[in-house]
Amino acid sequence: MKLVLGEPFLSLWRGKDPFVEVEKLQGKIFRDMKVRRTLRVEIDGRGYFVKIHRGCSWWEIVKNLLTLKLPVLGAAQEWKALERLHQAKIPTMTVAAFGERGSNPARRHSFIITREIAPSVDLETFARAAPPSLALKRALIKKVAEIVGVMHRAGVNHRDCYICHFLLSGDSSPEASSLALIDLHRAQVRAAVPKRWRDKDLAALYFSIMEIGMTRRDRLRFLRDYFGHPLREILREEPDLFPLLEKKMLKLYLRKQRYGDAL
Repeated sequence: MKLVLGEPFLSLWRGKDPFVEVEKLQGKIFRDMKVRRTLRVEIDGRGYFVKIHRGCSWWEIVKNLLTLKLPVLGAAQEWKALERLHQAKIPTMTVAAFGERGSNPARRHSFIITREIAPSVDLETFARAAPPSLALKRALIKKVAEIVGVMHRAGVNHRDCYICHFLLSGDSSPEASSLALIDLHRAQVRAAVPKRWRDKDLAALYFSIMEIGMTRRDRLRFLRDYFGHPLREILREEPDLFPLLEKKMLKLYLRKQRYGDAL
């Protein structure tokens, strides 16, 4: 069993079973399934996001593997990813509590509670509400590219790397705005990110900016800031990268048109 409790949960659950107490938390529910529950709770005027995992059936594990997907086996994936991001100085969520017990994936019970980042707005909502100024757009492209670049060099790939998972806070100006990366429950942590998974994250980002006015030049500027090298050098070293990302972006877009938001 693994258990890490910070305040206010250390005091609230002292002498109690945290795995029982976490199931009693009430708030706004975002997902409520047999195997996973996500909700927002408020304690002493502060918001927290709670993700509870209740195992994963062997059939679900096999089904995911047969479709070349990696199953989410519990809250530990997000816990490990957040630990690595903090080590790499990447702005992200702060863990207030984490617990995991049980070695059998079908019976494992785990949870992670993170502090709400507020006030904030996700980048997709922000961009759709009103087109940002040219200066702010370029500043945000640079910040997203640098965050993703550092994340990948730190050995983490997100697997849901869309701009809706970047939270913008602070004054909406190039100098004062700040970004935080969230929702890492599917993330993978390794010594180094394989190129295949790197490209999947980059293609997901490309896809998520298709409908918010990002140009081809913006996408090339993103690659320059992601690698931290002149664009000419990047295109010489990886000549197939940009066409590959454009192709994957279009594939995701066509899939969304066919199946809606169930990507």
